[in-house]
Amino acid sequence: MTRRSCAIYATGIVCAHLLIVGIALVVGQVFQTMIHSRLKKEITLTEKSQVFESWKNPPPPVYMEYYFFNVTNPEDFLAGGKAAVQQIGPYTYREYRPRENVTFLENGTKIYAVNPKSFVFVPEKSAGDPTVDLIRTVNIPFVAVMSELNSYSFFLRTIVSMYMNSLGVKLFMTRTVHEVLWGFKDPVLTKIHSMKPEVDEYFGLMWKKNGTHEGEFVFHTGEENYLDYGKIDTWNGLREMSWWSSNQSNMINGTDGAVFHPLINRNELLYIFAADLCRSIHLAYVEDVEVKGIQAYRFAPPDDVLMSPKDNPSNEGFCVPAGECLGTGVLKVSVCREGAPIVVSFPHFYQADPMYINAVDGLNPNKEEHETYLDLQPTTGVPIRACKRAQLNIILKRIQGFPETKHIKETIFPIMFVNETATIDDNSAAQMRTLLLIVTLVSNFPLLIVGLGIILLLVLVVLFCRNRQKKNEVKRIDFTEAFHSFTTAKDETAYTQVSDKPDESSETPASQPMRNGSYIAMSPVEAQKC
Repeated sequence: MTRRSCAIYATGIVCAHLLIVGIALVVGQVFQTMIHSRLKKEITLTEKSQVFESWKNPPPPVYMEYYFFNVTNPEDFLAGGKAAVQQIGPYTYREYRPRENVTFLENGTKIYAVNPKSFVFVPEKSAGDPTVDLIRTVNIPFVAVMSELNSYSFFLRTIVSMYMNSLGVKLFMTRTVHEVLWGFKDPVLTKIHSMKPEVDEYFGLMWKKNGTHEGEFVFHTGEENYLDYGKIDTWNGLREMSWWSSNQSNMINGTDGAVFHPLINRNELLYIFAADLCRSIHLAYVEDVEVKGIQAYRFAPPDDVLMSPKDNPSNEGFCVPAGECLGTGVLKVSVCREGAPIVVSFPHFYQADPMYINAVDGLNPNKEEHETYLDLQPTTGVPIRACKRAQLNIILKRIQGFPETKHIKETIFPIMFVNETATIDDNSAAQMRTLLLIVTLVSNFPLLIVGLGIILLLVLVVLFCRNRQKKNEVKRIDFTEAFHSFTTAKDETAYTQVSDKPDESSETPASQPMRNGSYIAMSPVEAQKC
């Protein structure tokens, strides 16, 4: 066997093995299953896992951007007209949220933690100085007191109204941004505090929220089931709430929004428990996006999250008291806000019923600026970018005994909205890209084997064709040489007949060469003359 033939046979054997092994690995998804199993074991809330430290101390910076609605025509509104507002801001704060008092429970299958949040003002990302800038907005303590007294007698409401008027307390107030956000001593609350010490005399939208947490959480570590990774087991010792009017609405579903299980697909719904909204919400897949070179899935709350119970009966449980429901796009959270007529929505009433948008001049909802979304890397479940946007509103309506409200139209009045943003930092993004490259190479290794087998198959075909071509050339060369030898011999020889005549002379002339007689067969002779 020639060296060429050995090479062809060896190439064929290797090619066959590569194709068989590669196709078997692709069909069996062996490497993909192996890498997925590895991810499920590594992405857990355990001390040895690589994600544990980033869960305890999230590296991406979180920014809270506060926007306020400044009321430009309070007199017109009090006279029965439509309110007009002007958005001011943002006033940006860097949020720090380390997890503290971390304790493992139940053999490491659950973990306890609190998540205190602290805020530091970032002037370079802000539109002004919150300690100087003034805003005119609704006097929330005043409205809260009115709402609380609505069930009391008309006589008591009148007395309280006169007292508040003597203090100079009105439906609208002018305060600095810092006071509205972080607190000020309110005269009405101060008087109530003197009678009920449990009532705080200070009011602010973020009063006592700097350096405090939203409750005690117990999470699943994902050790038993990777789909439970980061899911909330209990919040403040509760597995379900009691505020709402249905069991489904009271459920505490999903994670706190910081982590999600690995291997996310586009068809699933992701659940988040939002303590500030007093409920769980779900997110649905929207589109594929790219953040810092990392492919991600964008998830956002679909329209049915805050849809009217008329259009989405599953939301009927959020009507408290039962049957008293608002329209699409708003959620009344008085049950978890000490009875204050607080309503939450998306900024500028995005995705809300147009009647709420048209009730106030100066609102312009749009998807780009007001949509809440979460960009998740599907393989690891890590949030790459997040924008949580929520608006705080208050219900204003006529309340007998308070003359200032006698002309106003019932309105869900916007106070402010917050844009909470976080994007993966450059260092973490580089590590994520490296990890995903390794995962991709390992997962697609069988395809590399198949590709190498196909390449060798092409080489085998080329070698085989060249070998056949070589053999054909050898045969053609042999035939040509034989034919050439034959034609050459024919030119140099002649055929003679046997002579019937006797020799005329026994002697040969000296000038003529000696002949040995006549030959039968081919013999070199001189050319015969005709």
